[in-house]
Amino acid sequence: MTAARVEAVVDLAALRHNVALLAGLAGRSGASTMAVVKADGYGHGAVPVARAALDAGAAWLGVCTLEEAAELRAGGIGAPVLSWLHVPDEDMTAAVATAVDLGVASPRDLAAAAGAARAAGRPARVHLKIDTGLSRNGCPPHDWGALLDAVAGLVEEGVVEPVAVWSHLAHADDPSHPTLDRQAARLDDAHRAATARLGRPLLAHLANSAATLTRPDLHRDLVRPGIAVYGLDPVEGPGGSGHDLRPAMTFRSRVALVKTVAAGEGVSYGHTWTTPGPRALALVPAGYADGVPRLLGSSGRFAVGIGGVRRPVVGRVCMDQVVVDLGPADEPHGVAEGDEVVLFGPGDGGLPTAAEWAELLGTIHYEVVTGVGGRPRLSRATTGVTQATDGVNPSRTW
Repeated sequence: MTAARVEAVVDLAALRHNVALLAGLAGRSGASTMAVVKADGYGHGAVPVARAALDAGAAWLGVCTLEEAAELRAGGIGAPVLSWLHVPDEDMTAAVATAVDLGVASPRDLAAAAGAARAAGRPARVHLKIDTGLSRNGCPPHDWGALLDAVAGLVEEGVVEPVAVWSHLAHADDPSHPTLDRQAARLDDAHRAATARLGRPLLAHLANSAATLTRPDLHRDLVRPGIAVYGLDPVEGPGGSGHDLRPAMTFRSRVALVKTVAAGEGVSYGHTWTTPGPRALALVPAGYADGVPRLLGSSGRFAVGIGGVRRPVVGRVCMDQVVVDLGPADEPHGVAEGDEVVLFGPGDGGLPTAAEWAELLGTIHYEVVTGVGGRPRLSRATTGVTQATDGVNPSRTW
């Protein structure tokens, strides 16, 4: 079998280590753990990640969309799943029928959940989301009472089963930021109002990865770690969170071609780099269509690992390829066609990491790992008929 030209290798042992660490921290506070596997498990593969997370101590799974929840159920996963972001006119019937919990942030969400429950012939389990200060998804505090009244009516009808009150933090990557305590207090107020109005105990959940790692006082009944599941530290600054997280993804390719180029030759589009002398170059068949951002090529510090050695990428990142400088043409470099190229990984031996890419790009490592796997499935509408076309995705290996 021919090896993949571009490949994301996911270390499930590292992922299980991370989840066990997170679940252990949550357990000390009496909380359960929801592993967030949205966006195809942050690019790591939702179903394998979900299974590994459950094996390692997670009790719940979290996703963004109903399609993501359906993928888990189709993969044979029966654990509790919460899907939390819904668009107008979305049919929730299949989700209710397969016992997927639904985030409810508005009367529209609630009405859709109730309609799905009637169609499915079973109550919709809902987590009521209060906006505590992120000003994104969530019910505004001034509408909370009306939402609870509507929920109470649907509980009496037997079509809605409220499970939890929850919210999301805005500044958890800075554990001492004053908004964390303010948001927690607002969540507690909303939770008290809900339990009083609905006359039943409800779970409360607020903590994301950073709060799970650094703020046990915010764990409540359930924590929702995302990026930390994948071994990437959400806390900024020296030392990060201080916990032993292990990056689970290695993004790699292979050397497609080794060649020598004369002095003074421009390399790649726009000739942004010119050979200072006769050079040996390696061609790597991975580019921005595969998840290597084009902006990396302008940083001047973008490197890859070949044979355990950091080697600089020169010139612009192309759609399908990058060029690596192996040094003077008359000096041995030890690189051969077919050799493995580590684009990023756990950082062993000082090789590149997703966090390094994020620093070069001025972004966060969340975006880096979820960006792996371009060349996506496309849907094109032609004269009213939608045709799906599979692209050539980088493979994933577990």
